[in-house]
Amino acid sequence: MIKLIGILIIIVGFALKLDTIAVVLVAGLATGFVGGLSFGEILDILGKAFITNRYMTIFFITLPIIGLLEKYGLKERAAYLISNVKAATTGKILSLYMIIRIIAAALSLRIGGHVEFIRPLIYPMAEGASKNKYGELPDEQIEDIKGLSASVENFANFFGQNVFIASGGVLLIVGTLKELGIEVTEKEVSAAAIPIAIITVILVVIRMVLFDKKLDKIMSKK
Repeated sequence: MIKLIGILIIIVGFALKLDTIAVVLVAGLATGFVGGLSFGEILDILGKAFITNRYMTIFFITLPIIGLLEKYGLKERAAYLISNVKAATTGKILSLYMIIRIIAAALSLRIGGHVEFIRPLIYPMAEGASKNKYGELPDEQIEDIKGLSASVENFANFFGQNVFIASGGVLLIVGTLKELGIEVTEKEVSAAAIPIAIITVILVVIRMVLFDKKLDKIMSKK
């Protein structure tokens, strides 16, 4: 049980609101020492883990860039652009993004994300389409659009990524089933994910059509 001391350190450290990186590092060192590893072996494991997952740090590089774009009017320009498309509605924009995003996920192309796409681009465009049609919207409907904008990203990413045969989710499923004595291949798991992805797109598009009708009904009473 002493080998689980790392978990205890993390729980205590987070509860005391100590520095996150320091807490995790101390927990890793403690777990390594009680597990019989030398200091050099622990550093070697930490170094390999960092190199393996170094692509994650790219995400932090994008944050200041997105911040600068927003400061100089990215959201406003996105809303203005979509306002010139008379036939655009919130539902149509989010349905189109859903289709593009799930295809990208199926091909393992990273073109989405709440921070990179939804907040600065997709949500302003979805809101701008409704404002162009109805004028100012009630707070409740604005919150609905925010929620729908975030949800399409989640749906597309979650149900589309396993269509890609080499995705982490597919490998995890194959590995887990193998441990349970069930032999499946990555191709079989990926093939099974395709109809799920298609059904997801259909359900989301139906949801967006219903939202457009609901919004039209609400705003017609104003």
